[in-house]
Amino acid sequence: MPSGSASLSKNSDNLLPRDGRVQYWPEFLSRESADQLSHELYHEVPWENDVCILFGRRMVTGRKVAWYADDRLAYRYSGSTKTGLPWTPVLQTLRTKVQSSLGASFNSCLLNLYENGSQGMGWHSDDERTLGKHPMIASVSIGAVRKFSFKHRVTRETFSLSLAHGSLLVMSAETQHHWVHSLPKTKTVNAERINLTFRTIYSMI
Repeated sequence: MPSGSASLSKNSDNLLPRDGRVQYWPEFLSRESADQLSHELYHEVPWENDVCILFGRRMVTGRKVAWYADDRLAYRYSGSTKTGLPWTPVLQTLRTKVQSSLGASFNSCLLNLYENGSQGMGWHSDDERTLGKHPMIASVSIGAVRKFSFKHRVTRETFSLSLAHGSLLVMSAETQHHWVHSLPKTKTVNAERINLTFRTIYSMI
């Protein structure tokens, strides 16, 4: 991945009206860096269809995933458990950039591959106990521009934004407790999108 990229010289405004913090930098990576990263991840990551358990039934999702982590850390969500793959050089480089830009530390990354707009993610929150009480989750988007939505658990108010190629979205503070988020399906997108969510796993419970 080329070194040229935008830096976080200023803190982004909080996009949430209450009960959490969401920040967005649309040009976190340069176009050149994002293009190269997209090519490398698409062809080099051992993508597998995700498996989840819903109402006691085993479901295989359309999107594909990969889980990377320090020391083969395991991550359990939606009724399935994944054991971390060792970091590749390109993922290690990106993790270092995200960490230094945010002044944070992450020991794992969940990658999602959406082949086109027919694949998405329903309403959910990243609130597993292994992520801690108020997790910071840093999400880098590569590829097709997709709509990303938030909904408050109590007030039901919603807002959405478009996640650009090479952008960084950070969810922190009480966001996962009070808000759910989704990637809506759409018929207008025919290209793939890769999403990398850097996070910290504290223990396997």
